[in-house]
Amino acid sequence: MNILQMAALSIKFIRNKGSDNMSNQSNDIKKTADEVIRNNQNSNQRKQFVLWIVALVVGSVLGWLGNSTLNELFNFIATVFTRLFQFIAVPTIALAVITTLSALGAKKDTGKIFARTITYTLLTTISAAAVGLALYIFIAPGNLPAEIVGNAASDVPQNLGKLSYYDHFLSVIPNNALAPFISGNVLSVLLIAAAVGLGLAFMPKTENREVLLKGIQGLQELLFTLIRALITALPVGILAFSAQLSAQIEAGVIVGALGKYTLVVLGGNFIQFFVVLPIFMLLRGLNPIHVFKKMSPALAVALFTKSSAATLPVTLASAENNLKVNHSISRFVLPICTTINMNGCAAFILVTSLFVMQNAGFELSFGTMITWLFIAVFAAIGNAGVPMGCYFLTLSLMSGVGAPIGVMGLILPIYTIIDMIETAENVWSDSTVCAMTDHDLAEVIEHKTELHPAVN
Repeated sequence: MNILQMAALSIKFIRNKGSDNMSNQSNDIKKTADEVIRNNQNSNQRKQFVLWIVALVVGSVLGWLGNSTLNELFNFIATVFTRLFQFIAVPTIALAVITTLSALGAKKDTGKIFARTITYTLLTTISAAAVGLALYIFIAPGNLPAEIVGNAASDVPQNLGKLSYYDHFLSVIPNNALAPFISGNVLSVLLIAAAVGLGLAFMPKTENREVLLKGIQGLQELLFTLIRALITALPVGILAFSAQLSAQIEAGVIVGALGKYTLVVLGGNFIQFFVVLPIFMLLRGLNPIHVFKKMSPALAVALFTKSSAATLPVTLASAENNLKVNHSISRFVLPICTTINMNGCAAFILVTSLFVMQNAGFELSFGTMITWLFIAVFAAIGNAGVPMGCYFLTLSLMSGVGAPIGVMGLILPIYTIIDMIETAENVWSDSTVCAMTDHDLAEVIEHKTELHPAVN
């Protein structure tokens, strides 16, 4: 080897080494940047959580003061936030399902996600109803005085008492493309969105299809920009919601004398929330405390809005940005769960139906109770498109079997607090199903980041 060849090799070696060093430096810089971004996100999340807790405490104190001027202001702010959540909830469901199904509809992964979603939804909902039934048998609420029940019948909305359960199911089947979006019938919206998403997945991949998809994805990006703005202002809403609730409690609005019945309903919700659902996650190898911390913003919003659908934008944001759920899974699972995964509703329908029938003199054998357990589960799945949810579904069921509905009038004043806890439980169950599905399919479905995140 001559001197020139040796020199050329030396230069090549130096260049290669320099290139390797630059590559290593670039990787180190990228790792450092990623770590800084993660630490900053975690810091922002902690600050946000602390701010929400402060708003919760301050709002509770202000609401308890009983100042009528402040209470009117808080009621106004709470109503504004509730309307804003409802405004973005329906398009969030539609766009999330359409974009996800259009990307996954023709792939085998869709079946895997859907199968786990339905399986976990049925398991958690049946377990919630079973817990309610076990508590009902153990605590054994007694009958209410007939005179009180008769007087309370006038408090029940009479026009809704005459509706049949078939009417509620028929209201889910859309006969107009715009009506479900205008009325906020989320089950109908889900059916339309699923049809459109699957249609896009299986239609020929033409230029028109690509233009349509880009337009839909642009609308979704715009929607998530609005969600970011709403979440930024959310501490004001939480302050107003907590003040509103505190004022109601101080005024004696949420007080009832139903005793054991109330204990069964609320006790069942707490057991499902703090015991049963965490067990599901532990069995799938998840840490329920970790999931709870990451999803706590959605649970707080659900508690005060009393609407799983209205909470969906925050649920999506918490799942994708805090819990780091695969976007393809979260945007498929959560909209579906929001409409059919009703743990708290199933327990309420079962316990309330048994209580009403017991007061009407119906014989409640163990076989009858098991039958009503499954009736409650499937009724809860059909709840999303019904105004005022579980209460009116139960009212319709009781009217259908000919049971006196005066007891429902006694339950109505305390339903506000029941509805709050039920909604939080429903969103917690949605989060559980989503987390378990994401964990099960972590190595099967590629983690896609091209979808626009709900919150940056």
